[in-house]
Amino acid sequence: MSTLPIEPLTREAFAPFGDVIEASDAVRHFPINGGNTERYHDLARLDPGGDGRIIASIFRGQPRSLPFSITMLERHPRGSQAFIPLNGRDYLVVVATAPAAGALRCFLARSVQGVNYAAGTWHHPLLALDAVSDFLVLDRSGPGANCDEVVLGDACLIEPHILAAARLR
Repeated sequence: MSTLPIEPLTREAFAPFGDVIEASDAVRHFPINGGNTERYHDLARLDPGGDGRIIASIFRGQPRSLPFSITMLERHPRGSQAFIPLNGRDYLVVVATAPAAGALRCFLARSVQGVNYAAGTWHHPLLALDAVSDFLVLDRSGPGANCDEVVLGDACLIEPHILAAARLR
């Protein structure tokens, strides 16, 4: 079983899979409300598909114990799915260009970063770390099946020492 490296989550590295949602100088932002508030504008391409609508939910994720084996992936072919952390905790994001262990990438998402998976992006379900964590999830509701799951032929392992090193970067 191969070990999965953990990369920092950046807009550029995550672009093939969707959007990073965060307040930064790299995105369009401007003052509103008489200068009392800074608006970080249009951070994700939310896509409900032609026959769907965007819904807001809270997902409460149990922390994953490491080492953790990535053995499956899912995708939502009809719409995007955005995760925004609510508890100020880091979490992991595993994505792939294809449902195969060799195509996996793992990102350390900091507590101030959300992700928006583009429609059809292969990803692992929520990977909370350290403690029970809540996420605001914006995704599609509508007709038709919108979740494909696949079991990987080969698994990849997320090791605690690799996570510890990624957190020091």
